[in-house]
Amino acid sequence: MQKKNVIISWSSGKDSTLVLERLMEDSSYNVVGLYTTYVKDEVPFQATPIPVLQMQADLLGLPLILIELPEVFPANHIYQSRIVEALKASQLKIDAVAFGDMFCNGIEQYRRSYIEPAGWQAVFPLLGEPSDSLAKEILERGIKTLVVTTDGKQISSDYCGKWYSAEFLSSLPSSVDPCGEDGEFHTLVTQTRSFNGRIELQATHLDVGERFTHQRYTAKALPNTNRRV
Repeated sequence: MQKKNVIISWSSGKDSTLVLERLMEDSSYNVVGLYTTYVKDEVPFQATPIPVLQMQADLLGLPLILIELPEVFPANHIYQSRIVEALKASQLKIDAVAFGDMFCNGIEQYRRSYIEPAGWQAVFPLLGEPSDSLAKEILERGIKTLVVTTDGKQISSDYCGKWYSAEFLSSLPSSVDPCGEDGEFHTLVTQTRSFNGRIELQATHLDVGERFTHQRYTAKALPNTNRRV
């Protein structure tokens, strides 16, 4: 059976990384690239700078399609059209688009509403799986992840800047989803088995807003010396 070429909606965090690794191991798919929406040179919520996104893509050896949005929550028709137009203009051969959504809360239908009319399959490798099981898998795979954003309405800013670990998970209040799928926190992946190297971070300061706290940092890519061929 011929593999389907799939591009991944890339947030820079643990969930999209888990999607990537599962699809790389799936004989039905061939991962051909990543795409990211951004506002003012950062990924919304993660606040990941574009150069750090590019570091991740380079360590994966995959092209990165950057799609600028006029604001964090543009009208649906603007958001959808920008994604579809950018993917069609990318010159990548795409059969499917993959997302890291976990909850069956209507998001699947929303994604399908603009992906499928464009002629692509919408793929949801994590949908409906228990968050605690996914959190365990993330740790078992060695996906090294920093919590870079916290939502002060749902979780203390004390969690911002911590590494995603068994200790971190055990310390979470019971009201907080282990994967932060309700938006309690957002993450940045610095190392995983799929990276040909790692990203080294140097924390600088916490950027504390009225609601969200962001861990700010400097970043440097450290590729493996024994490069894959």
